[in-house]
Amino acid sequence: MKKINRRNFLILSYSSIIATLMSQCRIANTQENQQNFSSYSQINQSQDGILELDLTTNLNRINLGNKPAYLLNYNGQIPGPRLEAKPGDTIKINFTNNLPQPTNIHYHGLHIPITGNADNVFLNIPSGDRFTYQFQIPENHPAGMFWYHPHLHGFVAEQLFGGLAGLFIVRGELDEIPEVKAADEQFLVLQDFALDKKGNMLPSQELSIMTGREGNLITANGQLTPNFAISAQGLLRLRILNASTSRFYRLSLEEHPFYLIATDGGALAEPLEMSELLLTPGERADVLVRANREPGKYRLLNLPYERVGMGMMGGGMMGRNIPENQPQVLATVSYDKQVAAVPLPTKLIPVPSLPEPEKVRRFQMNHGMIPGQGMAFLFNGESYQPERIDTQVQLNTLEDWELINTGIMDHPFHVHGNAFQVLSRNGKPETYRAWKDVVLVRAGETVLMRMPFRDFAGKTVYHCHILDHEDLGMMGNLEIIGKPL
Repeated sequence: MKKINRRNFLILSYSSIIATLMSQCRIANTQENQQNFSSYSQINQSQDGILELDLTTNLNRINLGNKPAYLLNYNGQIPGPRLEAKPGDTIKINFTNNLPQPTNIHYHGLHIPITGNADNVFLNIPSGDRFTYQFQIPENHPAGMFWYHPHLHGFVAEQLFGGLAGLFIVRGELDEIPEVKAADEQFLVLQDFALDKKGNMLPSQELSIMTGREGNLITANGQLTPNFAISAQGLLRLRILNASTSRFYRLSLEEHPFYLIATDGGALAEPLEMSELLLTPGERADVLVRANREPGKYRLLNLPYERVGMGMMGGGMMGRNIPENQPQVLATVSYDKQVAAVPLPTKLIPVPSLPEPEKVRRFQMNHGMIPGQGMAFLFNGESYQPERIDTQVQLNTLEDWELINTGIMDHPFHVHGNAFQVLSRNGKPETYRAWKDVVLVRAGETVLMRMPFRDFAGKTVYHCHILDHEDLGMMGNLEIIGKPL
């Protein structure tokens, strides 16, 4: 009989618990004829400088792509409610945890306090407990597309894979640029799920957890292949989030280029034309699409991408349930009138060049065997330890971080609380300047990034955003010390 170490046993146990509870939930809902929850996401906007709402995690029956599914959710919705605020607004979220596990909330990409009742990933909110998150969006916060999801170490991948994710939009200067404001705005939240024919979540196997679990069903806004119609003015602003636990999306729209106007941390200086867009877990992008082809319906495709070396675990990717050598249709874009000349903005928001750093650090990313743990994912040969401070930085300084991937798997690297700029890949300058909070480091690649530490001191984390890899050790504690200017 194959031996299994304690870390992997716990992860597989969590998966089995969730699957069992979902089965029980299905029976209870059938017996009591409870209401089926809608997959439509509610919009919550700030009023008079305040955004307050009640947010509850549950384990319910959800209408997912017009089929029943038994998933984790916020307020009965997949994805969760969309939150919208402006710089300077106060946010108050009255959170209730009705999951059978502890959890918390990470406000991914927001530049807000990383301690107390703000973006504090070390909070542990037990099952049945309530907690009020309260913080202010800084007055100088950039407009952008951010999101929220669980971040209690050891439960992160399981809970996100179960459905817990929602958008957090900050409105501002980018939204007021005339061409952007005139475009039809649509949001696209990409999630994948592993479900059986009855809609119950399938337990994840050990090898699929090691590589990063992927589901047999891909949804866009909780739907299967939704259509986005472009009105007669002929311009679509498509705002895309990869909210999947591990899956990469290599996006292409038939016969149409994308015009990238914003990334994770906000706007570019000017639109950038591209034929494809690669989004790793946690990444976001704003793109414009022009209705200047023959009127009709065009497919938004997910093109093949191999993120794991073929030697991994004895040959290829494990746990995939969707053919990865064929394009997958995620959604469609349609219009019934061709617009020959659709104006695009020529200038957006300046992205300043950062000054030289005070310090350079190096982080080697790989996986290996750890005594007493078994397989683990590592920074500089170390697996995550909750009490250890891995990296200590000074507030109001800039640092260069060199990320070196010596393994055979691609790793998207994420830092909490502070955006950064990617300078180079394998010594070659990055093709455009942008604010990011997730950067892909491919197998064998070295990426150089520059990051300012501003405004907020405290303890937070950096990690691989293939969240199984985070739960299996590829995370470090970051302590920011000092006082604000």
